[in-house]
Amino acid sequence: MSQAACENENLTSDSSLSLFQLLDPEVLANPYPLFKRLRETDPVHWDPFLHAWVVTRYDDVIAVMLQCSADRTPRPEQLEAMGMMAELKPISQVMVKQMLFMDAPAHTRLRALCAVAFTPARVAALKQHIQDIADRLIDRVIDSEKMDVIADFANPLPAIVTAELFGVPVEDHQKLKDWSTDFAEMLGNFQHNTDRARRVLKSTESLLEYFQGAIRQQKENPRPGLVGSLLDAEVDGSRLTEEEIVANLIVTMVGGQETTTNLIGNGLVSLLKNPDQLELVKDDPSVWPSAVEELLRYESPSQHTARLAPEDMVLRGKKIQKRQAVIAVFAAANRDPERFPNPDKLDLKRTDNRHVAFAWGPHYCFGAPLARIEGHIAFETMLRRLPNLRLETQDLEWRENLGLRGLKSLFVAFDKEKPAA
Repeated sequence: MSQAACENENLTSDSSLSLFQLLDPEVLANPYPLFKRLRETDPVHWDPFLHAWVVTRYDDVIAVMLQCSADRTPRPEQLEAMGMMAELKPISQVMVKQMLFMDAPAHTRLRALCAVAFTPARVAALKQHIQDIADRLIDRVIDSEKMDVIADFANPLPAIVTAELFGVPVEDHQKLKDWSTDFAEMLGNFQHNTDRARRVLKSTESLLEYFQGAIRQQKENPRPGLVGSLLDAEVDGSRLTEEEIVANLIVTMVGGQETTTNLIGNGLVSLLKNPDQLELVKDDPSVWPSAVEELLRYESPSQHTARLAPEDMVLRGKKIQKRQAVIAVFAAANRDPERFPNPDKLDLKRTDNRHVAFAWGPHYCFGAPLARIEGHIAFETMLRRLPNLRLETQDLEWRENLGLRGLKSLFVAFDKEKPAA
């Protein structure tokens, strides 16, 4: 162990402050007391169980996003030196080519190309089409007077939209969603469960094969979509390699689906548990734009991300050594009382709501406009078409993904839809 690591181990060994506590289902169900203790007692906390710094104050999280490096994925040669090459090589080879794990200028180059499909203008043009998809999904369950919001609505809605944006067959949306959920385990978890890693590896290989096939089909029979856009794109006279295209199609698809699925599920639960706020948006639909932002702040779909210190740095008096891991906890920053008055209260009319649910700085989620409009349409459609919408149980089960917060299922009941006037 290095001298720096030894010094950090001596900072604290309070296991009650470790993000490792999120492995406890009760803490995972409500992580905000843990985040509050961290903010109040040790906002820049050395976590000896994760061998990383954990940052929980709003200003500090932004500083980490602006100052620290996203280039944190182990290279294939590093994994080989650790004796892990055979098992994780396919995953590592994908992740090192993804813009999520890059700094400028490589990140800037890839982001500019992939973001073309998610501009506000393009997303706005999709609004009616997204509404049509949402209504079709509700049509399937309307007569049963109950549904699992996750399986019946929050999963398929962004999966269908993403498939269409990419220019791949819409009928493939379910398997793409399943593979995306598995790959998301690599983006949001600290634990390394052997069985889970095996499943993630299999889904990664399936995604690689699928998008390699999509590229071949695009070359033979061109069709509109992100696959074709990336094949045709040039950067300073050079084109993206097929490996770069495949890797970034995967991360863009995963991000586009997971964030929106979790926004819909988390947001609906928040509304149903706060009936005064639920009635507010029913009575005044003009509140929806600010309501979506507040739902993102209140139950952030993306809870945290990791960075590496590019050089020795000092944050709130703590000395962070070069190349030490720093975990920026978005969900804690979004409930920092120094930034958001009464942060544990859901307030759909909250003003000055510059949350960090979509990260900050160069890695701000370029799919945010799409996630916002999908969330808006999803909430408005469910509340409009499902009278007396209510939870069937208060016993909710959260996914064991520590960084991407979402429900495994969300069973609700409702009354018969009123006939259109």
